[in-house]
Amino acid sequence: MATDSMEIDDALYSRQRYVLGDTAMQKMAQSHVFLSGVGGLGVEIAKNIILAGVKALTVHDTKQCTKWDLGINFFIHEDDIISQRNRAEATLHRIAELNPYVHVAASTVPLDESTDLSFLKQYQCVILTEVNLSLQKKINDFCHAQQPPIKFISADVYGICSRLFCDFGDEFEVLDTTGEEPKEIFISNITQSNPGIVTCLENHPHRLETGQFLTFREVNGMSCLNGSTHQITVVSPYSFSIGNTSDMEPYLHGGIAVQVKTPKMFYFERLEKQLTNPMCLVADFIKPEAPLQIHIAMLALNHFEENFGRMPNIGCHQDAEEMLKIAISISETLENKPQVNGDVVKWLSRTAQGFLAPLAAAVGGVASQEVLKAVTGKFSPLQQWLYIDMLDIVTPLEKMGSEEFLPRGDRYDALRACIGESLCQKLHDLNVFLVGCGAIGCEMLKNFALLGVGTGQDKGLVTITDPDLIEKSNLNRQFLFRPHHIQKPKSYTAAEATLNINPCLKIDSYINKVCPATENTYSDEFYTRQDVIVTALDNVEARRYIDSRCVANLRPLIDSGTMGTKGHTEVVVPHLTESYNSHRDPPEEEIPFCTLKSFPAAIEHTIQWARDKFESLFSHKPSLFNKFWQTYPSAEEVLQRIKSGESLEGCFHVIKTLSRRPRNWTQCVELARVKFEKYFSHKALQLLHSFPLDTRLKDGSLFWQSPKRPPFPVKFDFNDPLHYDFIVSAAKLFATVYCVPFTEQDLSEETILKIISSVKVPEFRPSNKVVQTDETARKPDHIPVSSEDERNAIFQLEKSIQSNEALQNDLQMKPISFEKDDDSNGHIDFITAASNLRAKMYNIEPADRFKTKRIAGKIIPAIATATAAVSGLVALELIKVVGGYPVDAYKNCFLNLAIPIMVFTETAKVRRTEIRNGISFTIWDRWTIYGKEDFTLLDFINAVREKYGIEPTMVVQGVKMLYVPVMPGHIKRLKLTMQKLVKPSADKKYVDLTVSFAPETDGDEDLPGPPVRYYFVQEDN
Repeated sequence: MATDSMEIDDALYSRQRYVLGDTAMQKMAQSHVFLSGVGGLGVEIAKNIILAGVKALTVHDTKQCTKWDLGINFFIHEDDIISQRNRAEATLHRIAELNPYVHVAASTVPLDESTDLSFLKQYQCVILTEVNLSLQKKINDFCHAQQPPIKFISADVYGICSRLFCDFGDEFEVLDTTGEEPKEIFISNITQSNPGIVTCLENHPHRLETGQFLTFREVNGMSCLNGSTHQITVVSPYSFSIGNTSDMEPYLHGGIAVQVKTPKMFYFERLEKQLTNPMCLVADFIKPEAPLQIHIAMLALNHFEENFGRMPNIGCHQDAEEMLKIAISISETLENKPQVNGDVVKWLSRTAQGFLAPLAAAVGGVASQEVLKAVTGKFSPLQQWLYIDMLDIVTPLEKMGSEEFLPRGDRYDALRACIGESLCQKLHDLNVFLVGCGAIGCEMLKNFALLGVGTGQDKGLVTITDPDLIEKSNLNRQFLFRPHHIQKPKSYTAAEATLNINPCLKIDSYINKVCPATENTYSDEFYTRQDVIVTALDNVEARRYIDSRCVANLRPLIDSGTMGTKGHTEVVVPHLTESYNSHRDPPEEEIPFCTLKSFPAAIEHTIQWARDKFESLFSHKPSLFNKFWQTYPSAEEVLQRIKSGESLEGCFHVIKTLSRRPRNWTQCVELARVKFEKYFSHKALQLLHSFPLDTRLKDGSLFWQSPKRPPFPVKFDFNDPLHYDFIVSAAKLFATVYCVPFTEQDLSEETILKIISSVKVPEFRPSNKVVQTDETARKPDHIPVSSEDERNAIFQLEKSIQSNEALQNDLQMKPISFEKDDDSNGHIDFITAASNLRAKMYNIEPADRFKTKRIAGKIIPAIATATAAVSGLVALELIKVVGGYPVDAYKNCFLNLAIPIMVFTETAKVRRTEIRNGISFTIWDRWTIYGKEDFTLLDFINAVREKYGIEPTMVVQGVKMLYVPVMPGHIKRLKLTMQKLVKPSADKKYVDLTVSFAPETDGDEDLPGPPVRYYFVQEDN
């Protein structure tokens, strides 16, 4: 099947399509992949690439299921062990049901030194896990020698260390190295010089890199640049050079520079060569030497296994010493003869038989993305090694006896070999609150189940919540869900699926949001019962709120998120680190109101305009209409009241809507046609009337120059598909909100043409309305209604009543809630048509339906690989939090699997704020004052001074200022009781207040203080 003819199931793959693009998706859907080893790492990789949608996957394994596998492979169950099933056969149907489009087969034949490898020629990519090093080298040589080469990936997790290796052949071409949208830069000037310097609009940095290529369009004056491509050199954040422009015409105005993506060639060496001179990705810049140290330690482990026919014994010092000797001799054979780190070798030896499931999730996520790169040529491949470790946890483990790590014959033996029995027990007894059961939430629950979180006999509970129902688009990443779960609550379904992985888990599910409105459910007592909170959210506002609740209740928080191939993790630990709210990302830039209304310069502006029009026409106005008629039940009563001079809020717009209400399908089509003329013709004519093309500003420059684009009216053409799509989609939505039935026959071209032909389109009449050109101006809340409008409203309402068109049914509309993922509802059809017509009017490059849906629906691109990696890293930090590790052990991470980069950084240590006289506080400190019924504000201020040695000069509750001495009347408040000032609800025992203190020098800012929790009555101890 040709790549360009393949249909992509958008309902399933939409979020991933935005990450990979259709070309890569289609290449992937034709690729055959071979995976050997269905242990904890193999099953992670299999899950991710099946969710992604390769054509076929063969899973190969020769081992039988054991009790050990229950703690590392989430698709192996107790009955597989009883039945002594092969691991590949046991997991086959469970991984296959993740994606009906992928053909999954199992192979159980031996793969060893004597195997004829020619069977691998049918695959585009081969992945090896749990394969000895000499066989890895043999298979890699075979793959590398093929034409074209079979892409080769090997990955392993041994105890607390993991490695990943890629070899995609001598030359591997990548068409898009980053997956980022090509940048568009608006130009303000180009010099006539050698080299020519291009300057972009002020406050809009170009964010380009030297060596990139740009093409130009819409340049006035130096027009020979249009359509040409130039390699650039960055001069400053706002300028770059493009070569000799001295012989060109002088630059006048305008112009857009567009980044051109150029293919890049990557070069790989075979495994044999890379073993002695490895090229490693450094993930932790605090320990840049670590990858090479782990590389030697892992090679020593491989040699130990080949020499002794076994792995080093768990916690065995003798084996560790033997492995250290091997490591030292290996170091001599490496090109750079690096120093051996004895501790790394020792801990790898002691834990090598063990397995950390979260580490497998992290490296498995990265490895799976490399598989997708191998078969699509999209994104930059890993060159050529990645090592991820958990060596941060070993220091406290030193003190434990070796019996702590020995197997006990249960599902946690692999984990126990890495972290010891005491830490395992702490995980089992853990109370954890997981907020969100989407993609990261599902992966986290899998990690919890494998770690045995919340399985303790007397203690331990996993509490989860998510208000959402499952949709088909979730199935591409949220691997606990299946097609028969669609429209069921995420939290209940995820809980049930998690119990299939580990039936001993105790899990409590909720379906409400965590927000101020649900503080009765998620109260302070609830937070105090939790040992740690893990967030799996998709918005900053919810993160900030939960962070504030964690700080108020002194609870640890681990946050994470992904966007496409990018991901982050952040650890917040009471008294040790700063909190999520301690740093603020810059707010998302809003499109100025005047840009949206009159001066769009990019397709994003026209899409947002169309989205706003949808909201106004089909949701906001119908809702206001219904609300008005619920307040005033009859048209006659409204008429009487406005005739008597009463002003009823919103009545003018409601009466206008009522008088123009379409009552049949023909009138819905007519209304759509009139709207077309208003939006795409009259609007342009009005702007050109207000600002003719030759309009100049005070400084003599043209009004219509970049980024302002002059509009040109669009003449309606029934035969233009875009025009037709707007009419049909708008008419259907008008019919829905006005409760007008329509049939298939009504939607036929013949019927629509007949109606359109007889529509009387109002002629354009220019008005003297002032057009807003100030970019800082905001949308006005209320547009004043003139007395003429009021008189007109009375006339229109009288007319509607006389015509019997203001009856009870006429006083109701059906507001529409925007839903981006239902293709049958026409919402995206309307927005796409409206946006592209406006783009045509302003000569802006249009966007297809797919891009429009992403921007209008604010869809966050997502892919299972990044989600799995991030959740694994979160679970590794969870182990440290549970173990009560010092601040230096915790790591935040930022990753971008496309480039690929993975950067670990130390958490920000908590800052201490000095007030004065040695009094200081951190975000984790909270002062407490206990009052009584007649306690006044003055009593409160005196109590703070007596208890903490400093007198507050200002008291604030949230955004409400309780006491600011300079404000009128506030001095009198000192005599008021706290009950009267704060007005607590009946069940509220306390209130959190913010205090500040007088500065040491007059004229300085007040000094901030910590939160003060004021209890209304003394608590019983």
